[in-house]
Amino acid sequence: MPGDREPYALLERVFREEAGRLTASLVRLLGDLDLAEELISEAMVEALEHWPRDGVPERASSWLLTTARRKGLDRLRREAKFREKLPLVAALTTEAPREADDRLKLIFTCCHPVLAREAQIALTLRAVVGLTTQEIARAFTVPEETVAKRIVRAKRKIVDLKVPYRVPAHDELRPRLNEVLTVIYLVFNEGYLATKGKEPIRRDLASDAEWLATLLMRLLPQEPEVLGLVALIRLNLARWPARLDSEGRLVLLESQDRGLWDRRAITETIRVIERAAARRRPGPYQIEASIAAVHCEAATWADTDWRQILALYSLLAGIDDSPIVRLNRAIALRYVEGPEAALYEVEAVAKSLSRYHLFHATRATLLGELGRPAEAERAQARAIELTKNSAERALMAERLADGFVSAGLANPER
Repeated sequence: MPGDREPYALLERVFREEAGRLTASLVRLLGDLDLAEELISEAMVEALEHWPRDGVPERASSWLLTTARRKGLDRLRREAKFREKLPLVAALTTEAPREADDRLKLIFTCCHPVLAREAQIALTLRAVVGLTTQEIARAFTVPEETVAKRIVRAKRKIVDLKVPYRVPAHDELRPRLNEVLTVIYLVFNEGYLATKGKEPIRRDLASDAEWLATLLMRLLPQEPEVLGLVALIRLNLARWPARLDSEGRLVLLESQDRGLWDRRAITETIRVIERAAARRRPGPYQIEASIAAVHCEAATWADTDWRQILALYSLLAGIDDSPIVRLNRAIALRYVEGPEAALYEVEAVAKSLSRYHLFHATRATLLGELGRPAEAERAQARAIELTKNSAERALMAERLADGFVSAGLANPER
């Protein structure tokens, strides 16, 4: 029956909304991420046993905290290594705390630069979002044991190096904030176009990234790069319904049904970009969001303002002159000055991007337009060889078999 899933669905929503906050509050009190996580996890297990039968309590988060307190007292009395924390748990109020900055402290702890990027991602999804180790492993198609080891090592490193549980001081906030934003961006990228697994796109991961970015925006509402990342993610999610056809195949931006795009979300998100711009501190996420906005504002593919996109990529290159940014700028240049000028720019990053599939896909398109079909086919074949996403590879192979080298796979969407 439809109602049978309701307690489970509500539990999932509460876990997403409350687990990170409750864990963060317990970490602040106990100074122990492991213990805090375990107590909240045990409370969630008990909720799964009781809520479907007894109904979801009106104050679900307080119920969870009460249960975590009881579980904690039982456990601490049994285990000598935790006994010194017994008074702290005994004094724990059963009223769910509302210190918003506790979650911010937890995010910065999970994304501390002493941790490897993979560990930052795994620990953030586990401690802040509340995903299980199994869910994280499934999301990134790595063995569960690997994820578990990453999380254990990360927690141990936090303890051994005495990583402080705090928001960085003002003079170190911006570089540390970049680490947090990068982790959220990487989670979103994996959802937007999966590098592994059978599913070409992962809405669940993309939604997790949007949730984290929105949380960060609520806690740091005046940080323009946080606003920029939120806008970038939301603009891409607004186009999500048009990204796959009825058979689950990828649809290029140029061919998407723009009637499926969420125009209301696009309009609201552009206001977020305007808020960020008003701070007069431009950064890469704001610029990428602006590029996505130009695409979203075009009524048709032919209406795309490529001159504006080129100008934005030139601005981005002034901040981040990476080979990927230069490649995307070259793609925009193709629509403004033609394929010859674009190919010249693409060849300049050949050494750096020799193993990047979209470099070869872009080069294939430009060579085809310049009347060099044999070279174009070789470049497209190399692009297919390097592509990890199965749906993306299928689309490339289909177009190559049809004798058509597509520009669409290389078009910068964000």
